[in-house]
Amino acid sequence: MDPTSPFPRLTGSADVAVRPARPEDAAAIARVQAVTWRTAYRAVLPAEVLDTWDDDAVTTSWRAAVTAPPTPAHGVLVALEQDSVVGFAAYGPPELGAGEAPHPAGPTTEVAALLVEPRWGRRGHGSRLLAAVADLARGTGAARLQTWLLEEDRASADFFESAGWGRDGWVRTLDTGSAPLREVRWHALLEGADE
Repeated sequence: MDPTSPFPRLTGSADVAVRPARPEDAAAIARVQAVTWRTAYRAVLPAEVLDTWDDDAVTTSWRAAVTAPPTPAHGVLVALEQDSVVGFAAYGPPELGAGEAPHPAGPTTEVAALLVEPRWGRRGHGSRLLAAVADLARGTGAARLQTWLLEEDRASADFFESAGWGRDGWVRTLDTGSAPLREVRWHALLEGADE
């Protein structure tokens, strides 16, 4: 292990790794998102979201997230199986909800997305991505991580719960144009943070 690497815990073998996304990864990130949403979320997401999917627009959006993040605290990581992008995580500072004060433990980093293409699931890619986000957040002084999960997304809830996360009591409803979607916020304190 290279002690000067900013990603000390990211590799498990020569065939798998996590690294910062590059502009040329944008199409692969969009593909992973499309496949995952169509496979794992078809019953939850409104049909029009999936039916009107625009690969070029989503790829452009991910390229912008990689090349011109809104702040230095935003980032995108990719999980690799050999040379193929099989998952990704996007993170950054959260937006506070109405009436919400900053968490007393200290600064928070939000995991805006963490997806692994279903056929590559159960190989540790999600755990490596989550560990990498935690390492990077800790390096910026964050004391806490949070994410929003669809209320019906039991698989993601089980994953985050197995990593030591829990619900923090916040719920929001997204207006999708058809049926509203409820999301529940999950969180975890980083090592060394006091609750």
